[in-house]
Amino acid sequence: MTHYFHYQNDQLFVEDIALTDIADRFGTPCYVYSRAALTDAYRQFSDALKAREHLICFAVKSNSNLAILNVFARMGAGFDIVSGGELQRVLAAGGAANKVVFSGVGKTAAEMRLALEAGILCFNVESAAELDRLNEVASSMEKIAPISLRVNPDVDAKTHPYISTGLKQNKFGVAYTEALALYRKAARLSHLRVTGIDCHIGSQLTETSPFIAAAEKVLALVDQLACEGIKLEHLDLGGGLGICYDDETPPSIAEYAQALLGTLQGRTERLIVEPGRVLVGNAGVLLTKVEYLKPGEEKHFAIVDAAMNDLMRPALYDAYHEILEVERKPVTSPLSNFPPEGERTNEKGDSLIYEVVGPICETGDFLGHAREMAVEQGSLLALMSAGAYGMSMSSNYNTRPRAAEVMVDGKTPHLIREREIVSQLFAAEKIIP
Repeated sequence: MTHYFHYQNDQLFVEDIALTDIADRFGTPCYVYSRAALTDAYRQFSDALKAREHLICFAVKSNSNLAILNVFARMGAGFDIVSGGELQRVLAAGGAANKVVFSGVGKTAAEMRLALEAGILCFNVESAAELDRLNEVASSMEKIAPISLRVNPDVDAKTHPYISTGLKQNKFGVAYTEALALYRKAARLSHLRVTGIDCHIGSQLTETSPFIAAAEKVLALVDQLACEGIKLEHLDLGGGLGICYDDETPPSIAEYAQALLGTLQGRTERLIVEPGRVLVGNAGVLLTKVEYLKPGEEKHFAIVDAAMNDLMRPALYDAYHEILEVERKPVTSPLSNFPPEGERTNEKGDSLIYEVVGPICETGDFLGHAREMAVEQGSLLALMSAGAYGMSMSSNYNTRPRAAEVMVDGKTPHLIREREIVSQLFAAEKIIP
């Protein structure tokens, strides 16, 4: 828990507002973000990299709310996108197209046209076929597409296999052994302009060594390109710096930047980085309410109004999120005395070990396993570190409207996304005669 989320008289606050007040005003489930946490994280990155020319491109996939994008845009951020839809979000939020890098393995011709028309900074090309398509699209528009190749350095990021992107078996990027030949080809194509190189090895990295190993391999390729007359303007070394969800000990932003800058001594290329999770992860929580307490022979369940459609990470990755009671107080529920043997207590009053689960019709619909809590029906809980890959991965499974989103700025809460209503979910559907 960061100081942006803190207890005051046993009430959990976000900045200067009690989360109970947020729940009363906006309902649950609800994503709640601290604006101060967002801006502080960005400033840490900016300060750590100030020794050289750089561009911090926020990874839009981690959280694509317009208000959050706007906060970063006003601080001078660029944006790392992976779809045409994300580009349109960035532009709607006030982001500058000439600070956008477009990653992703499956860019369509329509998305390429959209990005060329907007005038983005660079396409991070991920295959030979994409290189050919982009050249054709740019030719049809009589434009020159700025490109880098996303090079796969075959470096183990030591993270969850679903979010590891830099190994040979991953779908991302151009194989390191093939990159030089593909750069030669790109330099010959009439409607492409080679401007940089890109490398991203995964997400939620908790050590600097994979970053440095990848950077060193990329820089060796940069030197080979220079010998062939292909001089690059920028080095995009990706993102992926992790945060603490449980007991992880990731390097600080300053430590990460220092290690990265150490590998770039004597080089003049502009540095681009693509942080996502580390900027927003600990800036947000998912606020939820206990609907029922259900005792069982082997496990006790706290059934809440949030579910796997609201926060997919536990079900998808078996990911851990700390779960805090919004009001720390003893409870008088009859369940406090169930079962007579094996009951656990702590300084907060009577408590039990609960499975925290949602109402979705899946056994995989859980938000936390074996959490000790003193709660009763109606209690509020906060799932911490939910600002990244929470709302952006949410869905309408079981025809559940997606949650509201609120950004807190000091003492002022702002509704930055209204809660969906069921009629919106099927408004575009048609019944045939």
